[in-house]
Amino acid sequence: MFPTGLLVLIIAVVIVLIILLNFIPFGMWIRAMASGVRISFRSLIGMKVRRIKPDRLVYPLIKATKAGLNLNITQLETHLLAGGNVDRVINALIAAQRANIPMAYEKACAIDLAGRDVFQAVQMSVTPKVIETPVVAAIAKDGIELRAKARVTVRTNIERLVGGAGEETVIARVGEGIVTTVGSAETHKQVLENPDLISRTVLNKGLDAGTAYEILSIDIADVDVGRNVGAQLQMDQAEADRRIAQAKAEERRAMAVAHEQEMKASVQEMRAKVVEAEAEVPKAMAAALRDGKLGVLDYYQMKNTIADTDMRESIAKASTPDAKPAD
Repeated sequence: MFPTGLLVLIIAVVIVLIILLNFIPFGMWIRAMASGVRISFRSLIGMKVRRIKPDRLVYPLIKATKAGLNLNITQLETHLLAGGNVDRVINALIAAQRANIPMAYEKACAIDLAGRDVFQAVQMSVTPKVIETPVVAAIAKDGIELRAKARVTVRTNIERLVGGAGEETVIARVGEGIVTTVGSAETHKQVLENPDLISRTVLNKGLDAGTAYEILSIDIADVDVGRNVGAQLQMDQAEADRRIAQAKAEERRAMAVAHEQEMKASVQEMRAKVVEAEAEVPKAMAAALRDGKLGVLDYYQMKNTIADTDMRESIAKASTPDAKPAD
């Protein structure tokens, strides 16, 4: 049997080893040393204390060292604590080095912290990307609508990646250039015969200014003829003019009807006054007879004159039955 003191010592040593293994990943340290990366136990213990998984820093540092990048564990840890993706930054630096693209570690970290995929940006700088715009409708001066679709070949501009505009801005500017070019054409046939006119005009505008991309080429993928907007506008204008003329005619007709009704009312009023005046005649004659101003013989002579006048009018009407009334 082991002595009690030796057994206690063995147990204490085992406990110490367990604690050390918990704080110091010896296996990772050995792999780092075998790869030529020197990491102290103090750094590994500090990562544990700061609750950082050592493999998130050690493995990227091993890749960077093998690629010939002069980095240390402190730089990687600073970027990780700032919320960056260390592995993606190292991959981007290695890809940039292989493609002979100058990129500093600080620049790569700034791009990553800005929310952009720095590794994808380096890939796009090596292999340009093709952006396809949606269908853009534009109208030429002759009123014909053209619907064009363009393919824009862009390459990442590393220097403007932080703070530069994205793909949406490039697409919007290309669409604006298409509308401007088609709108300045005298006829739509001019654009259909020379689609490269759009490409040249848009490229000369320098649409990549202030963006994170460099436009290499703009190719018109498709141009289709749309509606005859000019004819449609003329038809709409003619319809509007017709409705305005019809409304004015209705207004004039309503005014004429109102005037006619007003004249009829005036005639009726005049007739009423005549009837009223005729009703006063017998009263006046009776008053004249009563007052002695009109004799009986005068009255009968007036009646004979009236009867003779009526007879003459009747004979005149009977002698000319086909006579037409004057206009």
